[in-house]
Amino acid sequence: MKVMQILKLKGSTGVETIAETASVAEAVGRLSAKGIGALVVTRDGGSMAGIVSERDIVRQIGREGATVLSQSVRGIMTVKVSTCEPGEDALEVLNRMTRGRFRHMPVLLRGQLAGILSIGDVVKARIEEIEAENEAMAHMLSGSI
Repeated sequence: MKVMQILKLKGSTGVETIAETASVAEAVGRLSAKGIGALVVTRDGGSMAGIVSERDIVRQIGREGATVLSQSVRGIMTVKVSTCEPGEDALEVLNRMTRGRFRHMPVLLRGQLAGILSIGDVVKARIEEIEAENEAMAHMLSGSI
């Protein structure tokens, strides 16, 4: 299965972004309101500057306390972001996420943000793929094809 197939299965058309100058409190509000785990951080309303996740926020609050909420996202975001492309194999992306111990990966198409995958998106798609293969195998073995 390819990354583009998972994006299509998600049915998601946009990627939630936040300006690097926005406050951590604003990021928390957006994550909560949207029910998501990460925001792509943008510079000047366009280019990707990083990513900020629930995990980034919780770790920083653990280090500094609630004062973090008034700081800008720029100070806590992950700057070195691993990305993938729509044509990449989903299992390879899953392996990269697992090895890197991160749960969100922006998808770039010709250098532009085309979507974002969570590790849950990839696992769900893989489980559905395996279930479909098992069902096809069962039908084939029972002679009902």
